[in-house]
Amino acid sequence: MRLVIIGAGFAGMYAALSAARLREIQGVSPEALEIALVAPEPTLVVRPRLYEPKPETLTAPLLGVLEAIDVSYVQGMVETVDTKSSMVKIATAKGAKKTLSYDRLVVTTGSRLFRPNIPGLAEHGFSVDSLDDAIALDKHLHGLAKRPATTGRDTVVVAGGGFTGIEAATEMPARLRDILGTNARTRVIIVERNDAIAPDMGAGPRPVIEEALRKVGVETRIGAGVASLDESGVNLSSGEHIETETVIWAAGIRAAPLTTQIPAERDSFGRLLVDRRLQVTGVPGVFAAGDAARAACDDEGNYALMSCQHATRMGAFAGNNAAAELLGLATRPYHQKTYVTCLDLGEAGALFTRGWERNVEMVGDIAKKTKREINTVWIYPPRAERAAALASADPERVTDL
Repeated sequence: MRLVIIGAGFAGMYAALSAARLREIQGVSPEALEIALVAPEPTLVVRPRLYEPKPETLTAPLLGVLEAIDVSYVQGMVETVDTKSSMVKIATAKGAKKTLSYDRLVVTTGSRLFRPNIPGLAEHGFSVDSLDDAIALDKHLHGLAKRPATTGRDTVVVAGGGFTGIEAATEMPARLRDILGTNARTRVIIVERNDAIAPDMGAGPRPVIEEALRKVGVETRIGAGVASLDESGVNLSSGEHIETETVIWAAGIRAAPLTTQIPAERDSFGRLLVDRRLQVTGVPGVFAAGDAARAACDDEGNYALMSCQHATRMGAFAGNNAAAELLGLATRPYHQKTYVTCLDLGEAGALFTRGWERNVEMVGDIAKKTKREINTVWIYPPRAERAAALASADPERVTDL
């Protein structure tokens, strides 16, 4: 029997750990139940940290962990999923093609930044969506020091006032000072199309966020969107032109396009609809987790968000359930009633909220300490030691905050 997992992000990593854990508990050998993880590199990109400096350091190796738990790593990119024949077609790094059959499949292909067809965005926009994107932005920022001191050089516009946009913007003043010096007349501006900053976080946390923006010197343009970009700067839907040489796009994500190859219904974000066991609705033998799946967290109408907090736990349940089906065991319904957010606010500290209502629990330096622990400890892979790695993947305990 073979269980194939597509993707080495947070959901894919925990799907592999959890499936291997159940296999170990049941005393089944790796030969009797092969678990294979397919990804371009055996590396976890610590995506929630890509707004930080030195993004090239924000990865964690997975090969040692996978070897410790007897999970096979298959290097390559899945190009085709054929659910009728239970096969995936893989393109290797050297350009060769190979196929891999599966008895159960877990799709954890993550998400991609949504880039609308705005004039000039592809040519002049940056992002912190992927490792390559974040490295390109960091290189660009350091290159600004070699340019003449102008308003455009010293101004950064962040398009999108949600979680990612706020973290990128509040980190930016310190990054610019380190690069351009304290005498540079730097400006950082968030442009948000909605009528309030942090539109999805609600009214409770907003005053804390707005005060933090004032404290670090980040300006906002509310109720306006980006209409176009060119070499001179950005034009807003309000008619305002902002002179800038750096525009960071942080306005939405969509599920990775491989989900379109699964013959199932998807939501407006491209996520596959799954049942409470995280099986793709109407497609036996295929599970999905993380940003690839729209999953109910509870019976109260709350659905998993596209975040590593939900991806890790969803991955653990999906991996466990896919392995359980193959071993003739009962599956477990995914649930995640606890929900917290910890928003980095740069030199203003952080904001920690609990519950779907986002009740403010910690702010400032105290919340910043928690944010650092999340970013440097909690979201990293377990150590590459078999017992510890398997113990980390109990679905009922993963991300149980």
